[in-house]
Amino acid sequence: MCLAAIAGPAGPAFLPNWRSDVTNRHEDKSPAAALQGLRVLDLSRVLAGPLCAQMLADHGADVIKVEPPAGDETRKLGPPFAVTGDAAYYTAVNRGKRGVVLDLSTKSGQEDLLALLDGIDVLIENFVPGTMARWGLDYEKVLQPRFPRLVHCTVSGFGSDGPLGGLPGYDAVLQAMCGLMSINGDMQSGPTRIGIPIVDHLTGYTAFSGILLALYERSRSGMGQRVDAALFDAAMSLLVPHAANWMYSHQEPRLLGSAHPNISPYDKFLCTDGYIFLGILNDRQFKRFCDHVGLSHVLEDERFFSNAGRLQNRDALRELIEVALSSFSRDPLCAELMGCGVPAGPVNSVSEAFAQPHSRHRKMTVERDGYHGIGVPVKLSRTPGCPGSNPPRFGEHTAAIFHEGGVPPTLTCA
Repeated sequence: MCLAAIAGPAGPAFLPNWRSDVTNRHEDKSPAAALQGLRVLDLSRVLAGPLCAQMLADHGADVIKVEPPAGDETRKLGPPFAVTGDAAYYTAVNRGKRGVVLDLSTKSGQEDLLALLDGIDVLIENFVPGTMARWGLDYEKVLQPRFPRLVHCTVSGFGSDGPLGGLPGYDAVLQAMCGLMSINGDMQSGPTRIGIPIVDHLTGYTAFSGILLALYERSRSGMGQRVDAALFDAAMSLLVPHAANWMYSHQEPRLLGSAHPNISPYDKFLCTDGYIFLGILNDRQFKRFCDHVGLSHVLEDERFFSNAGRLQNRDALRELIEVALSSFSRDPLCAELMGCGVPAGPVNSVSEAFAQPHSRHRKMTVERDGYHGIGVPVKLSRTPGCPGSNPPRFGEHTAAIFHEGGVPPTLTCA
């Protein structure tokens, strides 16, 4: 499907008031990025919404970030701070955008937003449900009738209805409520928060997917719709295979540390100079592993003939593997095991992960004057994405963006 089908009739005819060659897009415009011509208004803050909008920007969308007078909270979540004075956290999810400041709690700010929405394809916001309606910006009553092609993506903690509907949501709280902490950690640590904001992150991706689904459907119907991305739903969807195990066995999943509830050996093990992770999935891989590390005799032990047996006797198997690996160095061993078809990798630090030659090969590090970031994870062969411009400073483009639309802003907080 061509971009024109998503974004509407080509170019200026669809966006009569807006310039079609905005300057913060990718320097290399040949071939055009997959979402070039798509216009996005990002009202969201912190992580899930801004990450979704950044991914759209990485693939060519013109994203306008609208911030309240206090700014996005992540600007202050440091140290460390970038040379601009913004926290590193903020820079991680706001590149490729242009920045506007509006006070949406005021009538003039609401009018300015409505002016900005003329010609916009996608609106992303993560206000507590009901906030937009309180401001006179309800989707069904105001925005949809006025902008029928608009895709309105709401990111929230629990959705707008139900027993928890309308409550604010935070990643770690959702990890606790949705069972993720109960399966992360070991008996010594107890239930433990996953070390990254994984619920926020996945919600950003579900919002991204939902927006693209809505745009694809719009190419047939000509109509926009609401995309409802809730942290609660994203967190619950992460319980694979633990939820299925519980549904069929009625046994509560337990803390296993780094081990897998259904596979063995699938865990971290200590070598002479650090940990490695073994991801042995089948009998063939297990045999190759045992032969390589001097455990061929284990293959004759009926306790370890199958994955089911290895699971039942995982503690005994672990002891044997730990003794065998105590004489190996982690990096050479991982290279040798991967070379013979056994999934294994060193347990790297963050700096070690980015220092890997393959990380550079996959362009997963962005290094340029004034900006450091993670590369684009979605790779397209003909219309590849590209990290957009440096994250906007607070209100950096307010006047310019309103000037482009020929709308004089009230600038209640510029």
